[in-house]
Amino acid sequence: MHISRRSQHLLLSRPLWNRRIWFLGGALLVGSASVGFALCANWANEVFRRLLAWNGYAPLLLTPLGFGLISWITRRYFPGAQGSGIPQTIAALSASSATRARLLSPKIAIGKALLTILGLLAGASIGREGPTVQIGAALMYSLSRSKFFPYERMHRGLILAGGAAGVAAAFNAPLAGVVFAIEEMSRSFEHRTVSIVITAVIVAGVISLAVLGNYAYFGRTSEGVDLVSGWKAVVLCGILGGLLGGTFSRLLVWISQTLPTRLLASGRISPVTFAAACGLVLALIGLFSGNVIYGTGYDEASGLLVGRSSGYSFGILKLAATLVSYASGIPGGIFAPSLAVGAGLGQDLQILLPAAPAAVVVLLGMVGYFSGVVQVPLTAFIIVLEMTEDAQLALPLMACALIAYAVSRLVCPHSLYKSLARPFRVPVAPVAPPAAPRP
Repeated sequence: MHISRRSQHLLLSRPLWNRRIWFLGGALLVGSASVGFALCANWANEVFRRLLAWNGYAPLLLTPLGFGLISWITRRYFPGAQGSGIPQTIAALSASSATRARLLSPKIAIGKALLTILGLLAGASIGREGPTVQIGAALMYSLSRSKFFPYERMHRGLILAGGAAGVAAAFNAPLAGVVFAIEEMSRSFEHRTVSIVITAVIVAGVISLAVLGNYAYFGRTSEGVDLVSGWKAVVLCGILGGLLGGTFSRLLVWISQTLPTRLLASGRISPVTFAAACGLVLALIGLFSGNVIYGTGYDEASGLLVGRSSGYSFGILKLAATLVSYASGIPGGIFAPSLAVGAGLGQDLQILLPAAPAAVVVLLGMVGYFSGVVQVPLTAFIIVLEMTEDAQLALPLMACALIAYAVSRLVCPHSLYKSLARPFRVPVAPVAPPAAPRP
């Protein structure tokens, strides 16, 4: 059998094999880091819950102090680590080499993980999935310093692969990781880029399965929808999820771009004091909610899927808690809290949809709101489908995501993460050297 010269080159080329080995090693590192980060985040959530069980008023002191401390550490030692991490990763894809190295440095990856864990220990309404994207992208981008990845196209592929692997390992949702990289981070479909994204996702997914087992993020459901009552829920959850999600996105963009300019730049309040004030507001919201709005919202969303109520105000209060947590400027994502808000929305809509299965309405609420926030309908329905492993709901979830996306675009015409990424694309102005003294 004749083997072409190109095939021989692909099989026998030593540089290519070195590149593959380095890449697989990087993917293993991303998977291991993502799983370790997930375990630490779960531990932090559990510690805070034990604190609440000991004293329900403890957040009134702990949360403001924690937010202030995290804000000071972030600004002092880890500038660029604030917020979700997905905007930084998107910005790095089209940024200069200097800006890219600043946003995706190993130092930022370490700081992002530590500060997100501190935020969860302080009760912040944040998720670990967005930070995992930046951590994964930073770890994979570190391979660009190797001589085996000399080209700009390779660097961009490494960032996409690291971000996708982070999503996959965080949710145990490999398909969602690939789709998110294509739909939101790259907005393109390049054959070579997609192949390395899929490879990284597979490796990271294997690590997650080996350590955490073959689990579904929100458990498994076996519900279906009928043609009348079920599809009423699809339309209603899509419309309201899109309206609420689009409003949240618009507020988040305004808070991140306008509020700091008007409030912090005036000098009337320091960023650390502002973060502490946000922490106090969050603690007051928590007290009003019965202490159910803290952390990722995973336990509350899982409880709603099995019929355990968190109160009919949970969805709106969780939305407010997430908005306040993000406004503070501390590191932390909005993926998991958004899914929890959507679950709360689904719970509230059950009153209007008594004939539809409760778990189905909760899932549709999650997809509708999440799609409305991030405006990535394919990722929204795939991520919930993979997290619950219920193929019967594929078409209803897809329809709900598309409806929510269309409605959200009317409220917030621009993509949330693209809007949040703009400030990170601006390079830091170099400090001019002092003028030489005249002779």
